[in-house]
Amino acid sequence: MNIVQIIPGSGGTFYCGNCLRDSKFVDTLRRQGHQVVKIPMYLPLFADEHDITDIPVFYGAISIYLKQLYPVFRKAPKWFDNFLNSKPLMKFAASMAGSTNAKGLEEMTVSMLLGEDGKQKEELGRMADWIEEHCKPDVIHISNALLLGLVKRIKEKLNVPVVCSLQDEDVWVDVMHENFRKHIWDLMHDNASEVDAFIAVSNYFGDVMKKRMRIPEEKIHAIHLGVDPKDYTYQNSSEKKRAIGFISRMCYENGLDIAVDAFMLLKQKPGFDDVQLVVTGGSTGADTKYIKGIKSCIRKAGLEQQVDFHESFEEEGRHEFFRKVSFISVPVRNGEAFGIYLLESMASGVPVAQPALGAFPEIVNLSQGGEIYSPNTPGQLAKTFEGLLSNRALLKELSRKARKGVEEEFDIDKHTGEMIQVYKAVSEKYV
Repeated sequence: MNIVQIIPGSGGTFYCGNCLRDSKFVDTLRRQGHQVVKIPMYLPLFADEHDITDIPVFYGAISIYLKQLYPVFRKAPKWFDNFLNSKPLMKFAASMAGSTNAKGLEEMTVSMLLGEDGKQKEELGRMADWIEEHCKPDVIHISNALLLGLVKRIKEKLNVPVVCSLQDEDVWVDVMHENFRKHIWDLMHDNASEVDAFIAVSNYFGDVMKKRMRIPEEKIHAIHLGVDPKDYTYQNSSEKKRAIGFISRMCYENGLDIAVDAFMLLKQKPGFDDVQLVVTGGSTGADTKYIKGIKSCIRKAGLEQQVDFHESFEEEGRHEFFRKVSFISVPVRNGEAFGIYLLESMASGVPVAQPALGAFPEIVNLSQGGEIYSPNTPGQLAKTFEGLLSNRALLKELSRKARKGVEEEFDIDKHTGEMIQVYKAVSEKYV
């Protein structure tokens, strides 16, 4: 099949699970013989994306932000748009809070969902024209429901089915000002009628979005995320030095402070002098003050030498991180729709310790590669750390099960095959 994937980029400044999800599915689709074109929006994708150099970044983050706030920029010449979308400015935008923080972007989110009636209608036309000229897709897959404003124009232009992934849209919308939330959910519901199928990344999140967006049940397909186990080197965690890992964007929402506080509580107990904490995942400008406060707490506790801020989180940097740690914990405050870092960890033989929130229980129950704890507090997490680090036999068994669980339940070849079946089913209506 010929497939177009429209993917918002993160600029590579932090571990972006959604970007990684799309990238891995695209790689597997190609390996299975399908033709796929990745079209980035807002910011470039991960720094290790090497095959999109000839594809423009549509809806450049700086350009659409300025056009949203100041009408004069909507009449700017093309060379000025090209300047705003240049690599140096895109890299700068990726490091700034406004690029990745939902607060303050309510009006732009509404405008994007309005599609041709929004303030970015010219850019929508440019994207639709580019796809028509350069691609002959059988299906178009958009990365999340916040992009549903694209669908009507694209379908009118190309007359092909559109599929939409569902992952953590609620995390974005629910932090916005309350005056906007209902309007945004209503716009997403209205636009959903144009979509041929929705792909939820977990059963849990499919149920969430069925209610929040009022999507007919027959339109939602739950297809778990996956990884290729062959891409990860298995090492049993019981054979390593004792270390706790955190891998995700280093921010309040992902609970880095909960993990650090739990680590500091653990270090107050006898028998854990050797244990280290290894943190990776990057950040944006919005996280700078928060991370500074975290490091100050670590310094005051006298634990600077026992906390490793592992800088590299792309490709080999991630694999090096997994070699360092005995297990990981990302105590996300409100849970997540999935969390692909769990699969990457478990495929490497690294068990997980996650709060009983969101899809975490679903993933851990299927894989048997970790433990679930509740409530999501530093004290309870410290007890979980203690239990895992004090029992080598348990850690050995969880490490073995983690790898096996990914091989049996979260192999990306299997789930990509499920995705193709959805593509074929919706495409039949357009023959």
